[in-house]
Amino acid sequence: MIGHLLTVGDEILLGQVVDTNAAWLGERLAAAGLDLRRSETVGDDHGEIVRALERAYADGAAVVVVTGGLGPTHDDVTKAAVAEVFGRELEFRPDVLERIEARYATRGRSMPAVGRVMAEVPVGFDALPNPTGSAPGLWGEGEGRMVAVMPGVPHEMEAIASGSVLPRLVERQDGVVLSRTLLTAGKGESDLSEMIEAAVVLPDSVRLAYLPSTGQVRIRLTARGPSRDVAQADLDAGFETVRGAVGRLAFGEGETTLEAVVLDAFRAAGRTLAVAESCTGGTVLSRLTAIPGASAVVCGGVVAYSNAAKRDLLGVPEAHLDDHGAVSEPVALALAAGARERLGADVGLSTTGIAGPTGGTPDKPVGTVWIAYDDGAHARAVRLQLTPNRAVNIALSTTAVLDLARRQLAR
Repeated sequence: MIGHLLTVGDEILLGQVVDTNAAWLGERLAAAGLDLRRSETVGDDHGEIVRALERAYADGAAVVVVTGGLGPTHDDVTKAAVAEVFGRELEFRPDVLERIEARYATRGRSMPAVGRVMAEVPVGFDALPNPTGSAPGLWGEGEGRMVAVMPGVPHEMEAIASGSVLPRLVERQDGVVLSRTLLTAGKGESDLSEMIEAAVVLPDSVRLAYLPSTGQVRIRLTARGPSRDVAQADLDAGFETVRGAVGRLAFGEGETTLEAVVLDAFRAAGRTLAVAESCTGGTVLSRLTAIPGASAVVCGGVVAYSNAAKRDLLGVPEAHLDDHGAVSEPVALALAAGARERLGADVGLSTTGIAGPTGGTPDKPVGTVWIAYDDGAHARAVRLQLTPNRAVNIALSTTAVLDLARRQLAR
């Protein structure tokens, strides 16, 4: 089934709001078996929305998924444009108004008079429940075409898509479509592709996609079959083959995070950790403590930016700083050991580097980072050579030291 995405909103075109909806929807629509061919953004203009929809159907789309422009204000014109394309009138639906009023009431508010506009629905369309907001979504079909329309507010869109739109699309597919996502860290998309293609032959029913982010790559496998049992068997076989090909680079699957996996592993081993951070400025500890229950594992952390802080708070020898500099293997190891000892943890982690965009030297250019692990019996430091971009370097270093902790604990 061919599908197109259409985002509506002047704020998206003007760069005032980042379109996270398209990324969220794209991944989930593809996992539901939709063959996505185009993602387009138009402003809050009736004619532009009509033309975008007509282009999509003329180009072979069976379904267009639209976000934005369903509110009660004058610039919310998506609903009228969709009705025009499908040749429908808008009708007032008392049952929809009742749901909207009830939603306002749960928040201790009365619906403003203008809210009645949200109860107007194209004739023959379904009004999709909005569990987290007021404006309902819309589902319409006719002449071999389908359209799903949802609010642009991300949490409202996600709730309607998950509860109403995605299940309808799955029902209308030929056969069954299933997917699983393998999570990896430590290698980029190109390296993973080489490893997998050299060792894995997937059945024709299974498709593989790489979804890279900063320091991590998700590998999504999607299987299509005439029945759930057949699709599941092909998917599971392909998934395990790919997992075997990437080995210890795989740290989990689905929607989990690297920091959650690290905390689970330390908790299961009955071990605690502490962090000494320089170039990451507390980002490692922030990611760990964002997970509920982190206090069972994390003793604390020290952001030691200056050499004096490294020496006085974490016991880094002055000779290491003088002879090797703050960005060096001996200092990274001393920081990890200092975090472990001073905070009473089983394991210490550390980061020290030149995040940039200035501060580099010929021997240590911008992007030079050392990360380290120390558990009292074993210690390891790793040099990273990253990018000229400060924010990217901080994110990559944070992911790398978390992955180092995961791997060393597994050893």
